[in-house]
Amino acid sequence: MIPIRNLYYLFLYAWARFPGGAIGEAGIDESPDLPSLFAKLLVAGTRRLFRRGLDRGYKTFTDEMVGPRGRLRLDRMIKEATQLRGTAVCDFDELTHDVLHNQILKATLKNLADCMDVEKSIGHDLRSLAKSFYDVEDLRLSASHFRRIAVSRNNREYIFLMRLCEFVFWSLMPDEHGSKTRFQRVLDDEVRMSAVFEDFLRSFFQLHRSEYRVRAESPTWYVSDATQDDLALLPRMVTDLTLRHPDHTIIIDAKFYKNALAQGPYGERVRSQHLYQLITYLQHERARQPGRGLSGMLIYPDVGKTLRLRYRLLGIPIIVATVDLGGEWQDIEAELQGLLNLCASAACLSGDREAPSPELVGRMSENA
Repeated sequence: MIPIRNLYYLFLYAWARFPGGAIGEAGIDESPDLPSLFAKLLVAGTRRLFRRGLDRGYKTFTDEMVGPRGRLRLDRMIKEATQLRGTAVCDFDELTHDVLHNQILKATLKNLADCMDVEKSIGHDLRSLAKSFYDVEDLRLSASHFRRIAVSRNNREYIFLMRLCEFVFWSLMPDEHGSKTRFQRVLDDEVRMSAVFEDFLRSFFQLHRSEYRVRAESPTWYVSDATQDDLALLPRMVTDLTLRHPDHTIIIDAKFYKNALAQGPYGERVRSQHLYQLITYLQHERARQPGRGLSGMLIYPDVGKTLRLRYRLLGIPIIVATVDLGGEWQDIEAELQGLLNLCASAACLSGDREAPSPELVGRMSENA
């Protein structure tokens, strides 16, 4: 079980907010569960926005007026014969709080206030804050709204809140009566939590290991004897984390699974699809940069079973490991630092060894 305090840190890193924000401000220690934690974070963040002033944006309005302003709408003026009334129809831009990110924030405040799993006192705070958005239109949220969000340096305070709003949107579901909502068991959603876990690791290493360039990469296939039409149908490769150092490269695949190992007819095994995916990334990296230090890691949260498995596949060192997200946060940081150091040592040693020949790779594939 991952403590609420650790989940708080996890989301802060994943949503590009760490190390900003004080723990006491969100009342993290008094939050008994994830819905109440998210509600408190949303309340604290929205109050900060009101203290500094809500973001505004230009919005186009159309009105009939005596003095022309903005752009004349001749089509409507002719159709409605406004010249007989001595008025003009104009389109004009005006600064307003009624922009998409404020609409999303208002809608999330109201939706979360109706969640049965949120404490009543926090629900009251959510409703009160939603009423403060009196000049912002109500919005029925959909997934497409989050794809249209545009934030910049000037309104970067919204970045964390928009990620929080999106996570709440996907987590709320109607209760059996349809009048309220319930908060899903978020930690059971392995796909969504894998994305959070991946973002957390990327932000963590970017912050703490500045000697690496850390990012997700989309490597091209190392392929020959293919037409452009054939190449266009190849699936896209996207690494979770690629850490590039002047001396070596580390590729990490992060998965948030209840069980790191798969249970099969012959007992527990490393999950084959995860291993195949990682070794594909590593083989293409080796083909592009032969002789360069290289290693890979599959990393999972530790759910009662600690793993430190080491292999050398096709001449490339690979580590399958878990990190205990249920421990003290300082221990989690130290464990992640140690795992990266382990990968770095293996990568540096691998650079001194020759990669297996294509003929050997072929024979190994035949024997697999």
